[in-house]
Amino acid sequence: MRKYAALLIIFAAANYQIKAQDAKFDSIVVTGIKELYNIEFESANNTFQKLLIDYPNHPAGKFFIAMIDWWRILLDTATDQYDELFNEKLENVISQCDKILEEDPDNVDALFFKGGSIGFRGRLSSLRDNWLSAADDGRIALPLVERAGELDPENVDVRLGFGIYNYYAAVIPEEYPIVKPLMIFLPSGNKELGIKQLKSIAVSGKYTKYEAQYFLMTLYYNFEKDFHSAEGYSILLNEEFPNNPVFERWRGRLALKNNDLVLADSIFKDILSKAEKNFRGYNTLIAKREASYYVGYHYRSVGKYDSAQKYFEECIKYSIKLDKNNDSGFLVNSTLYLGMIKEFTKEYAEAKMYYEKVLDMSEFGNSHSLASDYLKRIEKNEELENN
Repeated sequence: MRKYAALLIIFAAANYQIKAQDAKFDSIVVTGIKELYNIEFESANNTFQKLLIDYPNHPAGKFFIAMIDWWRILLDTATDQYDELFNEKLENVISQCDKILEEDPDNVDALFFKGGSIGFRGRLSSLRDNWLSAADDGRIALPLVERAGELDPENVDVRLGFGIYNYYAAVIPEEYPIVKPLMIFLPSGNKELGIKQLKSIAVSGKYTKYEAQYFLMTLYYNFEKDFHSAEGYSILLNEEFPNNPVFERWRGRLALKNNDLVLADSIFKDILSKAEKNFRGYNTLIAKREASYYVGYHYRSVGKYDSAQKYFEECIKYSIKLDKNNDSGFLVNSTLYLGMIKEFTKEYAEAKMYYEKVLDMSEFGNSHSLASDYLKRIEKNEELENN
């Protein structure tokens, strides 16, 4: 999830933009969006199917039905089982929008949803490291959203795309120089303006309020390093959607960043409890790995080493299933911490085993130098105890 957020400059059109139709239309859309963020996919599908039936000539129904698959992807990015279906649904939206635009080139809704669909197609491409495809989709989508904004300048929700673009177009080239060549033919960004636009939408957006809050949370965390501001948005999202595992995991991370280890422990234990109860999105390996790691981290910090060991071992079990080309930080740190626990309890043979495993793993932070230092420390302690 953090990766795709970091590179949204190349597909900033991807957002829930929509021109108001009537009270009935608005009510259906707002209800469906809340169900979607609550991970109530069956209810959301029923709601958006109603939108599709009642407004068959409007692209919103097909677009929001596709968003259900987008959230399925976000809940478990380790699998690509929904990728093809999601892209097929986006192509259906684009096709419907093209037919509308053939008859009415300035149809705001068709421009919005075509741009949004292409933008989400680019977001998925970036999530799967297909950067050229993502960049090309960004090139196609941005002018569509800009045109829609020109035609309907009073639409608050359209500003989400501009806010995202302004911020990330300014920040990402500095953070990721490899992206700079992709920006040559795109407008420059304005970080301060982008944050201002997103803050406005986070308060007054009709359909995009929660998405704006989400982007503010992630940009404050990833780039501004303003963890208190990020935590504020995580609280808003988690309280509004308490059974959304993406939002709850962010809430736990930010509690940790702000040194509230007790709260973080409570949140991640709640995640594990929901996983045991088979709550949707909580019973994924990704969610259980992260929660196990941080619960183990807390137990270690308060000296409950047996409990810490249990959760670090769980984290390692999940990591072995998830890690592909590189060993994750969860795997490396869990192994390192197990070594430290065994060293503290003077079980030196097992401690050495864990430290040596760390040296065989991918480097994460300064893991190799720490493991080497700890091995030397054990040798010295063993010499002292034998003398």
